[in-house]
Amino acid sequence: MKYFAESELIINPDGSVFHLHLKPEELADKVILVGDPGRVETVASHFESRECEVESREFKTITGTYKGKRITVLSTGIGCDNIDIVVNELDALANIDFTTRQEKEKFHQLELVRIGTCGGLQPYTPVGTFICSEKSIGFDGLLNFYAGRNDVCDLAFEEAFCKHMEWSPLLCAPYVIDANAELISRINQGDMVNGVTIAAGGFFGPQGRELRVPLADPHQNEKVESFEYNGYRITNFEMESSALAGLSRLMGHKAMTVCMVIANRLIKEANTGYKNTIDTLITTVLDRI
Repeated sequence: MKYFAESELIINPDGSVFHLHLKPEELADKVILVGDPGRVETVASHFESRECEVESREFKTITGTYKGKRITVLSTGIGCDNIDIVVNELDALANIDFTTRQEKEKFHQLELVRIGTCGGLQPYTPVGTFICSEKSIGFDGLLNFYAGRNDVCDLAFEEAFCKHMEWSPLLCAPYVIDANAELISRINQGDMVNGVTIAAGGFFGPQGRELRVPLADPHQNEKVESFEYNGYRITNFEMESSALAGLSRLMGHKAMTVCMVIANRLIKEANTGYKNTIDTLITTVLDRI
């Protein structure tokens, strides 16, 4: 069995994993991921009971029970780099024996659903729309550091996208990854839009927002909005879905992202009061996960 050295898998003195500070027994098979630590309490407010509450940096975790289902809700912070930490440490908690530092003989599969917010890019994704990221395009380059990347990505889609965008060699090679189809069919019961999501490496320039520094490609969002491949159009921007879907696919876990549109970039509309309405999305996911 593969052995994981102390420098590769860092375990805290109390037996918890390094960043999340979770112990293996504190993790449920069903996991809801949110960006904002404050939203963890919003999700957990629906639990009938709680087992544990752990907080470390931007990573806040509550494990409890909702309608008889054991669920962990965990905040990731912003960005695919944080998703790299979270998914690797969750997988370690599920599939590595922390006493022997060896991979467990039997694989333990997790279900990971990210609930987030996003910017809509099409006329049919106005503010308030729920979008399931059926496919994600990673601008972050994270999956390119892992073996097997080409085996799980849609290479033809990537090629068409790069050609349409006139992709600069200075940027990370984008990757296109599918979310878990079974999980999407369970979470989206006809009341959400299945779409293609760009996971950007930043909130401003990478998503085509220009403040005081000009953009390298001022026509980026026009190209994104006009792109079409085999009936797919790009529906929204966010910052985590590609890494979540990609790493989970490589590890064998089920994962998907569902977001509520809080800004439509096409018509320059935004809703900053969304926190009062995202609870509908939260309860929907809790009922269906």
